[in-house]
Amino acid sequence: MTKYGFKATVKPSQNRRGRGPEIPEGLLKRCNSCKAAVYVEEARQRDYTCPHCGAYFRLPAQRRIGMIADPDSFTEWDTGLQSPNPLESSSYPEKLRTLRDQTGLDEAVITGRARIQGISVVLGVCDVRFLMGSMGEVAGEKITRAVERATEERLPVILFACSGGARMQEGIVSLMQMAKTAAALKRHSDAGLLYISVLTDPTTGGVTASFAMLGDVICAEPGALIGFAGPRVIEQTIRQKLPKDFQRSEFLLEHGFLDAVVERGQLRDWLGNMLRLHGTDGKSADGQEGARNGGSVSRPAEEKPAAVSAWEHVTRARDKDRPVGCDYIRGLFTDFTELHGDRGFRDDPSVVGGIAFFQGFPVTVLAQEKGRGTRESIARNFGMVSPEGYIKALRLMK
Repeated sequence: MTKYGFKATVKPSQNRRGRGPEIPEGLLKRCNSCKAAVYVEEARQRDYTCPHCGAYFRLPAQRRIGMIADPDSFTEWDTGLQSPNPLESSSYPEKLRTLRDQTGLDEAVITGRARIQGISVVLGVCDVRFLMGSMGEVAGEKITRAVERATEERLPVILFACSGGARMQEGIVSLMQMAKTAAALKRHSDAGLLYISVLTDPTTGGVTASFAMLGDVICAEPGALIGFAGPRVIEQTIRQKLPKDFQRSEFLLEHGFLDAVVERGQLRDWLGNMLRLHGTDGKSADGQEGARNGGSVSRPAEEKPAAVSAWEHVTRARDKDRPVGCDYIRGLFTDFTELHGDRGFRDDPSVVGGIAFFQGFPVTVLAQEKGRGTRESIARNFGMVSPEGYIKALRLMK
C-alpha cells in the first residue's frame, strides 16, 4: 500500500540482463472499472480518478479534506488516542503500529473543525487505508466527540463514510460504537442542527447500519458500493442473482435511500450550497431579518383577476402548454437543490422536492409534477402521487 492510497497491482519485472526492475513497484494501478493500467501520479493529479474511464479511486482522508475544506481552515481534533486490544490478540497491536507508520494516521477517521466556502462545520473523514476504514473504539469515540462538540457549538456536521464496517479485531466493543455514534447524532438532531452524510466507496457493515445512514441529507459519490452485507454474501445466502449495479449509488438513489449522487469535482460546491440553504441565523441571503422571525413582507396591492367561466377554467387546466411543477420552481426560486427518496422503498418522480431560496429566504419546496409529453408523463406517473411520494414530502417538510 503506498502513501497515496493505491495498492500496486503491477509487480516489478526484471530486464533481460537481470539488472533490476523495469517498472518500479507502486508506479502503476489497475482500474477496476476499465481494467487499464494507470500511472498512480497521473490519477493523483486528477483527484484520484481514472484518466481513461473517469472511475473513482479511493481518496486518502487528508486529500479529501484538502478538496472540500477552505485552504488552511481545518483543525484536527482528538489526535493520539490509542486503540485497545479487548480480545488480547497477539498480532493486533503490531498491525496498528505498522499502519500508523505506513499511513501517518492515528486511526481510521480524522475529525476536526473546518470551513467550507466560509461556513464553519465539523468534519469527519474515514480513510480506507487504515484497516479498511473499520470502526473500532477509537474511531467511534472520535466521531462521537466531534458530534458532541458540534452540538455544543451549534455547528453542522459532515461525515464522509468509507469503511468495511465494525472492526472485528475489537469484537463487541466495536459494535457498541454503532449505538454510541447514533445516540450522539440524535442529540445533535434534537438540537435542530444539520447533519450531512457523504457515502463513498465502500460504505458497508456496521458503519452503514449506524452513522452513515442517519443524515438529514445523504449523498454519495457515483458508483460507490453501499450496503450492509456485500453482494457476493447476499447471492450465496439467497442463491439468486442480484440486479445489475445492486448496492451501487445509483441503485440506492432510485430506491429512495439517497438524496443525491454528486460527482467528486462538484461536491465542494454542492455541500457549500446545502450549508447556505440550511442557514440557521434567521436572516435572508442578503442579511435582512426574515418574516419567519416575526417580521412582515410588504407587497403591492394586486388587481383582482377578471372573472372567467367554469368552462374556461377546464380549458386552461387541459392546456398542454400550461405550467407544470418544475416550471414554477424555475420561475419562483433560486439555487434549487432537489432531494430524493423516502428512505425506505423508492423515489417517487411525481413529487419534486428540495430546498431553495425564495426572495433570499431558505425554504423547502414541494411540487406535484405530471411532466410534458407522453414519455415524460409516463415517467412521472401523470402526476399521480404514490405512498412513497407522500413519505418523501413528509420527510422534506420535517
